[in-house]
Amino acid sequence: MTSPISGATGATPSTSIADKSKELGDKDTFLKLLVAQLKYQDPSNPADSTQFLAQTAQFTQVEKLADIADLLKSQRLTQVSGLVGNSVTYMDENGVSQSGVVSAAKLNGDSEPILRIGNTDVQLSKVTEVLSTATRTGSTGSVAP
Repeated sequence: MTSPISGATGATPSTSIADKSKELGDKDTFLKLLVAQLKYQDPSNPADSTQFLAQTAQFTQVEKLADIADLLKSQRLTQVSGLVGNSVTYMDENGVSQSGVVSAAKLNGDSEPILRIGNTDVQLSKVTEVLSTATRTGSTGSVAP
């Protein structure tokens, strides 16, 4: 027995949001297919309304999940951009602790945020400590070494 949720693609819950979006196409494509299906269906054997509603619900769910993914990506970029100008300590590829000031932050697709420290790109997960600008400034107003 086939599930009306998986449809013709046989997508499983482990399929990524991007893969599902590519399978379903955009909203306009979905609506064009829906109209064509209704236009050319056999009047003596109409489409199952339960299956139709399940497909519509699935499309809406995937669309909303894609919106949430975009929102989370924006939120991550906002969070890492707050590190620009701060001094951080991180573990380099040899496991040695290094320090420096974050000059830039970027997202590479869906991967982990990357911080630019000096001439080195560092994954956010490698950062072990963040010092704010106020913490680095002494009472004389000069930046501590």
